[in-house]
Amino acid sequence: MDPVRHLKISICVLALLVSCGTFGYIAIEGWDLLDSLYMTVLTLSTVGFREVHELSDAGKLFTMVLIFFGVGVLGYIVGSLAQIMFEGQFQRIIGRKKVEKAIAGLENHYIICGFGRIGALVCKELAAKPLPFVVVEKDAATVDRMEQDGHGYLFLRGDATQDDTLLKAGIKQAKGLISVVTSDTENVYITLTARGLNPDLFILARSGEEGSEIKLKRAGANKVVSPYLIGGSRMAQAVLRPTVVDFIEIATGHEHMELQMEEILIPADSAFIGETLASSGFRKETGVMIVGIKKVSGKMGFNPESHTRIEAHDTLIVLGEPNAIMKLDQLVRCDNCAEELIKKHRRSHEHQQHESRP
Repeated sequence: MDPVRHLKISICVLALLVSCGTFGYIAIEGWDLLDSLYMTVLTLSTVGFREVHELSDAGKLFTMVLIFFGVGVLGYIVGSLAQIMFEGQFQRIIGRKKVEKAIAGLENHYIICGFGRIGALVCKELAAKPLPFVVVEKDAATVDRMEQDGHGYLFLRGDATQDDTLLKAGIKQAKGLISVVTSDTENVYITLTARGLNPDLFILARSGEEGSEIKLKRAGANKVVSPYLIGGSRMAQAVLRPTVVDFIEIATGHEHMELQMEEILIPADSAFIGETLASSGFRKETGVMIVGIKKVSGKMGFNPESHTRIEAHDTLIVLGEPNAIMKLDQLVRCDNCAEELIKKHRRSHEHQQHESRP
């Protein structure tokens, strides 16, 4: 049975015992209500005060029975309270240890600093991917809400501007940090701290006030995003170019499963390196559309030509159905699959050339 239910039942039994004791003294000794209640409480508490009045033999027998039951009920209540307190603390400690162990085992993960409205949306998007991440939040009420929500996010209570907190979050092994606390000053401090602890870390910071973007980039942020600027621009575009906005929402929103825009990184040892977009067979095999290529230098090429050559660490920006994008991602990661696809496409190309000859 639940310890809390045990406690409730015990309290009800105690109240019943006090009532029986009070009315018992009234009936046996003929005392008034206050004296009977006082004598009952003294008896049940076993404090050792003298009797209110002299007891008759029947009163003494009644008192012994009351003590016997009272000590048992009070002992049961104390035991239930101890069980509730111990189990609650024990479960909290065990749960915290499990979370800390899970965080310590993370690699190539993201650290989300701040779990406000924007932080919660960022976590939702990363979880839908899914990508490993840990939330750092210093507000006790927010942390308690995260524990009760049961969404399963790994979280750490602490100040993200402190070295110890970020080290506990695994910043040395992290792939990126997203600072979305409401204060621009705190975002600058978090960026400075994170950059000092991990010079190779990708840092995305939130900017709330005009002019903060420059300070955040000076502090070491790779990219700065202003939610208010983006929101205002999106609202204006929804009026000026509603069809374009609808298309972007369909392509970038994971809730619209019929069409998605995604990025795929070409590994350094991929068999597709040196091939052109045409010879790779990406479009023919998967049906995806490559709308852009981002080079290692940062140069972005939109609507690349079919003869564009694929290089190591290129990032392909593709548009297509989710299953097609997933298939392309698997092809890029699988060397054997890539080699087979290239050979298959070359044989097909040679066959078409042979048939076209007079």
